[in-house]
Amino acid sequence: MEPRYQQLAEALAGFLPAGRIIQDPSLCLAYGTDASFYRLVPKMVLRLASTDEVARVLELCRQHRIHCTFRAAGTSLSGQAVSDSVLITLTDDWRRHKIIDNGHQIALQPGVIGADANRYLAPFGRKIGPDPASINSCKIGGIAANNASGMCCGTAQNSYQTLHGLSLVLADGTRLDTRDPASRARFAGQKPELLAGLQRLSEEVRANRELCERIRHKYRLKNTTGYSLNALVDFEDPFDILAHLMIGSEGTLGFMAEVSYHTVPDHPFKASCLLVYPEIETTCRAVTALAGTEVAAVELMDGRALKSIADKAGMPGFIRELDLEAAALLVEVHGADEAELLAKCDQAMAAVAGFERRNEVPFTQDKTRCTTLWAMRKGMFPAVGAVRETGTTVIIEDVAFPVEQLAPAVRRLTELFDRFGYSEAIIFGHALAGNLHFVFTQGFDSQAELDRYGGFMDAVAQLVAVEYQGSLKAEHGTGRNMAPYVELEWGQDGYALMQQIKTLFDPDGILNPGVILNDDHQAHLKDLKPLPAADAIVDKCIECGFCEVVCPSRDLSLTPRQRIVLFRELQRRAAKGEATEDGLEQVFQYQGVDTCAATGLCAQRCPVGINTGDLVRQLRTARYRKFEPIARWTADHFAATTTLVGLGLNSAALGRRLLGERNLSKLNRGLRKASKNKVPLWLPETPAANRHRPSASSPHEGRPKVVYFPSCASRTLGQSPGAKDGRSLTEVTQAVLERAGFDVLLPADLTSLCCGQPWQSKGMLALADDKATELEAKLWQASEQGRWPVLMDTSPCAKRSREQTGLPLAIFEPVQFILEQALDRLELKPVQETVLLHITCSSRHLGLADKMLELAKRCAARVVVPEHIDCCGFAGDKGFTTPELNASALKPLRAQVPAGCTRGVSNSRTCELGLSHHSGVNYESILYLVDEASR
Repeated sequence: MEPRYQQLAEALAGFLPAGRIIQDPSLCLAYGTDASFYRLVPKMVLRLASTDEVARVLELCRQHRIHCTFRAAGTSLSGQAVSDSVLITLTDDWRRHKIIDNGHQIALQPGVIGADANRYLAPFGRKIGPDPASINSCKIGGIAANNASGMCCGTAQNSYQTLHGLSLVLADGTRLDTRDPASRARFAGQKPELLAGLQRLSEEVRANRELCERIRHKYRLKNTTGYSLNALVDFEDPFDILAHLMIGSEGTLGFMAEVSYHTVPDHPFKASCLLVYPEIETTCRAVTALAGTEVAAVELMDGRALKSIADKAGMPGFIRELDLEAAALLVEVHGADEAELLAKCDQAMAAVAGFERRNEVPFTQDKTRCTTLWAMRKGMFPAVGAVRETGTTVIIEDVAFPVEQLAPAVRRLTELFDRFGYSEAIIFGHALAGNLHFVFTQGFDSQAELDRYGGFMDAVAQLVAVEYQGSLKAEHGTGRNMAPYVELEWGQDGYALMQQIKTLFDPDGILNPGVILNDDHQAHLKDLKPLPAADAIVDKCIECGFCEVVCPSRDLSLTPRQRIVLFRELQRRAAKGEATEDGLEQVFQYQGVDTCAATGLCAQRCPVGINTGDLVRQLRTARYRKFEPIARWTADHFAATTTLVGLGLNSAALGRRLLGERNLSKLNRGLRKASKNKVPLWLPETPAANRHRPSASSPHEGRPKVVYFPSCASRTLGQSPGAKDGRSLTEVTQAVLERAGFDVLLPADLTSLCCGQPWQSKGMLALADDKATELEAKLWQASEQGRWPVLMDTSPCAKRSREQTGLPLAIFEPVQFILEQALDRLELKPVQETVLLHITCSSRHLGLADKMLELAKRCAARVVVPEHIDCCGFAGDKGFTTPELNASALKPLRAQVPAGCTRGVSNSRTCELGLSHHSGVNYESILYLVDEASR
């Protein structure tokens, strides 16, 4: 490491914990990756927790002449969040928000996810203006820094237009809150030259009529190319100019510590329709007509885009029959009430009545149908990604044309695709704003491919910026990708103006160099990210980062994206025969494999459906192969195995009584330390063995039957010591079934049965499948060949059994069974208390998140779902063997327990142990709540 970086690290160690100063080359590679197709590996990654830390770090970087780059969620696409120097990321301490003026304003820290901001505003019928497609993953810091917009946002509701004010830190550590008069006065004394410089630039621009008109023209379109020069003509107050220049500055002018937005209405009534036209010209004339109506969004899709999703489930049948000349508009309208909505629908259809349509899906308010229609549009980018050749990347560019020139522009873009050999390229976009996205696949492994891409981008830049006077970057930010073309779009005077702005804010040039302004005209062709073949499970990964927000190990070790990055590097080295001497294999074993919960929530967020847990289980297969004889014995003698586990539980319970809880915990910690954590963790919430033995009920004439399969966890584990109701889950389940009037059937050889989950999690897939097949046969027999439903009392077992069975068995976990099979047989009276609800990973996979909340609300007066916890990280036995994963995933939980709340509910017995331990309240199956509410 260079001496100046060593000196910086030593200075940082004086106020930052060692764990938040990352210098390991392997981890820097993992943390340094973003969603763009550029690769720079930082020398140091810092995870900062406060504005004070940011200011001190910036002061030190300036002192040591070291460049630094800010990163929020890392979902940006243009290379603006990568660094070969110091990368500054945020801890979860940056997620605070404040609702102002009954929801008409909201103050947000940069770590708040966009969708969370809208969730906070939902009770007020409001939302933030920007609505990027990545809103479920991207953070406010990135939304504001890129001036991201989206489908409904247009140019009127982006961050620039809805900004109320912000607090920031400049490159030298100087702070300003533009909303605070005292802060403004203090800043005026500290930085008079900056404010005077902005005033001067504004006056010069206003005096330059040609440049002023160019700026106004550019921002009639969506435009994120370069700095927000419109701030110099829209505002006179230098503080307002400064604040709006920060929007879209991509971390090159300063750090935004908090952003306040004016919010916009979120109308409760929505309707969507699909209009298909025979060719692009008619389609674009329809767009012009719709621009004069009150539609909320109009998405254009060309013929190639429609073809890319034609075979997806739920698509209208006529999509398959369209030729490449066809194009479509997906239209959405919003209304404060149904009458207003219907009037707007009629208005839109009247506007396009004169344009002959080839096909259509009429306006509908049906949420399922609307979701399917929008899945067309949202599925186009992953559709191209899913068919790309291994080793290539998917590139999505976004440009904007004047709306009246949209049709010829689409034709010209298509001609460029053909000219440069991008036959797979598709076009879609936000038509009302003239904003088109085009997606294509590109390899960078040969000079010929680099030359093709370079020639294509030159041609696109000439077409968009010169011939059509459009925007080369409409909403994705300039980054490194378009930095070489900023001067082409803005001209020498506009580019010189941007250079002056950069010098005023960051005279030493330490903030994100090479982004927005770059004198290297070949910069967009350098530092390109390799995507080598690694494994078919993950080869389609484009490293977008959408998966990261739901990963339980994101604050402990690696995220799915980062696991794939390191795995790809390991496989690249192996293919090249390169030695691994930097500890990457050791780092990956713990960070990548050992601490992965492998629950697959990442697949739900991944645009191409990658389950990184499948890769991890595959890697565990080789590791655990030596234990296969033992595992085979446990599978073949499962009744004996669970008996031994029960003896262990009772021994621990006896130890608790004899030694006391504190002494037993201390002894357990000592044994874990001596055994290098091979001894499982003992939790105070660990119960004694379940003494209850489920039994079939006596048959009653005319009563419905249900096959009850208690999971091995519920058969083995009793109720936790701190529970109000001391009965085990098997007792409670049978009590609920009896009250609902069901005859209970049990499968034969119950104590020997298991769904196979314990072996699957270790990568022992053959053993897991054997146990699943054995269980399936017993359930088929007990259910009289599928005549009766099967209830499994924990959701992980139900999920795996549903996935594994090839027979027509109706398998339920508790929530769905109660709602669909037993609700009309139970009289539920809500318990008058506040109850916490944890929605398990398996319930999410089964699509039961909303159902679980519905049932809990039927049974309790108030239900709270703690935020930022998607997976608890217990992951079968990980809570015992790798307890730091469970602790990290549930770190936000205890602070969210409402006053007076004494219990939580879920539907996975092992998850409930970890939830109880880290919340301080007892978690138990939701069936306990159903039992109490139905008495």
